[in-house]
This record gives sequence, C-alpha cells and structure tokens, in this order.
Amino acid sequence: MGYRPSAMTETAPRTPGAGEEPASGALASGDDHLHPHVLVLCTGNAARSVMAGALLDAHGIRARVTTAGTHVVEHQPMSVRTRKALTSIGVDVPAHRSRQVVESDVEAADLVIALASEHVRYMRRRHPAAADRTATLSWLAHNLPPGQKPLSERVRPLGLAELDPDFQGDVEDPAGGDDDEYLECALEVQRLVGELVERLV
Repeated sequence: MGYRPSAMTETAPRTPGAGEEPASGALASGDDHLHPHVLVLCTGNAARSVMAGALLDAHGIRARVTTAGTHVVEHQPMSVRTRKALTSIGVDVPAHRSRQVVESDVEAADLVIALASEHVRYMRRRHPAAADRTATLSWLAHNLPPGQKPLSERVRPLGLAELDPDFQGDVEDPAGGDDDEYLECALEVQRLVGELVERLV
C-alpha cells in the first residue's frame, strides 16, 4: 500500500474523510463494518490529529479513520496553518469540523492513536475502558506488531494500560506557532504515520 500525495494521483469521489462524521478512511460506503476503526486524538482537533488523519487516509489504509480532541471548541474548521502545512506536503485537505471525543467514538475504536502523552492520560481518566487500546503515535509507529491478525488481537497483548505515558513520545503542539512550526509538525507526523501504516492493517 503506497502513499498517495494529492498532487500525484487522480482520486475517485471521496467519502467523508478524517475528522468528519461519519468518517470512513479509505473504505467504500457500507464496508466499514468489515475493517478496524482507528480514532486519532489530540487536544483541539485542529492541527495534529487532523494531519495524522489526513495522512492515514492518503495512505489508503483499509480502516475507518476518525479524529477528535480532548478539549475542543466544536464545529470549527482546521487552522489556516494546518491547511497550509498539509498542502505543502502534498496531502489532500479534508473537509473538517472540530469534534470533542465522545463515548461512542471510544467504544467503536479498535485503536486510539494519541498525539501526545497528555491525551493518553486523558483517556485513562475519562475513558478508562479504552486504556488498553490507547498509545501515542510515536510509540505505536515503533512497537505495534505487524501481521495478518486483526488489529484488535495485535493490540490486546501489548499491555498499553500499563505503559508510562511519559516514555511514549509526543508530537509537539504547533498551536501559537508560525507557518514553519506547523510545517515541521506536519513533517514529523508524516514520518511517523509512514512508519505506522506498514504495521497497522
């Protein structure tokens, strides 16, 4: 499965993408029940999780991808700098409105990808049943076992609820930064997502 930057490919009419409800990643309509659900989480659902969700979609993974935040002003578009950063790295900019993570998101997720340790802690406090399905993007990019088993069966033995969030690795929040800082963030997320997709599905 290859990465498909927007400037290089011709795309079919797309289903709702990362950050939209319902989101379907690379799945055709009605097909999402056959594939894992990946929830991507940051703070405001305006930058880091949007970048990661868009990049997962760009890789065409066979999963339903949704994005949300832990402390969100809802129904806001992604930041202008997020849009510019995604465009700069050749990724389709998804239609997007910010969303607060809710229980139904968590219950449906086979894996929760947090962009920083604070989001892992949030999940443990507010949604403890998902603690064993939640880890940072950085940690998962290096430690998620690849293979043919369903994603949920590969996540379960990892003991994620026992991992110290402080040692999982963060993607720094670019909020308040300039265009270069957003681009640096997008490049970091691009690298980590590229490493993760080979393990994911």
